[in-house]
Amino acid sequence: MAVCLPDTQDDAPSIPIKLTRVGVTGVKKLLQLERTNKRPIILLPTFDAFVDLPNDQKGVHMSRNPEAISEVLETVAKDSTVDIESLCAEIVNKMMTKHEYAKRVEISMTTDFMFMKESPVTKNKTQEMAKLIAKAIGKRDDKGNIVTRKSIGAEVIGMTVCPCAQESVKESDKNKLLEFLDEETTQKVLDTVTFASHNQRGVGTLLIEVPEHSIIKAEDLIEIIESSMSSPVCELLKRPDENATVMNAHRKPVFVEDCVRNMMEKIANKYSGLPDDVLITARQENEESIHRHNAFAEKVTTLGELKAELNID
Repeated sequence: MAVCLPDTQDDAPSIPIKLTRVGVTGVKKLLQLERTNKRPIILLPTFDAFVDLPNDQKGVHMSRNPEAISEVLETVAKDSTVDIESLCAEIVNKMMTKHEYAKRVEISMTTDFMFMKESPVTKNKTQEMAKLIAKAIGKRDDKGNIVTRKSIGAEVIGMTVCPCAQESVKESDKNKLLEFLDEETTQKVLDTVTFASHNQRGVGTLLIEVPEHSIIKAEDLIEIIESSMSSPVCELLKRPDENATVMNAHRKPVFVEDCVRNMMEKIANKYSGLPDDVLITARQENEESIHRHNAFAEKVTTLGELKAELNID
């Protein structure tokens, strides 16, 4: 005879306060995404899953969160048309069913993603790593209807060169050149030579909401992030590649603020046809080479607000 165990989560709490997010973090799963006429993509994502908790319930049924994740991965992942943000949306719907008391459900997923690229000069093929990010948030209205919004994003490492330090070096060298060259010749040298500066390893992050029936490729977001810094970086670089990477980066010095603005402008131009209420987050953190601190910049906005700032119709 089965023993009926008490379900204390459904008891009333001693302090009747509503909680915004309760759930589990760090749920790791193996995910194989099938692709038409291509090899499947193998990912090892980490999920965080949360629900809100009303003030008359002591706790959530924690096991239902990883249970919902497992059930969706076993079914949806076999569909060659599925994308990771839609997968997160399916988990939200599953959790809404399991947590009938919840008004809001949130799922986030991060995973390493391997992509191929070529070195700039020798064209050696090299495997590069980025992080993919997917999120979905579901809200239940008073009539029981569920509205889900999903997002896709990426986090990529690149290289930035400080414009301020480069201008200082340039000015110092100009004064030295004028000691033995005329102004015209000095200017020719300044226009020809690439000047030194300190540089940083930059980490760019871009996240954009995906409306229904719209497709946003993670590879496109990776390209936007990389091109918004001074230079992409590459795992395999021969000597000509190293030279090209350093020279190209120093020809395109950018502040941490520039990286965010570059990402936003590229997003606004590429996805101008999406609805105005699409939420966009761009973030850049540069690991400084001559300071012990990092530099950080971020912008969170809607596409409509962004296009208005940039005067894009």
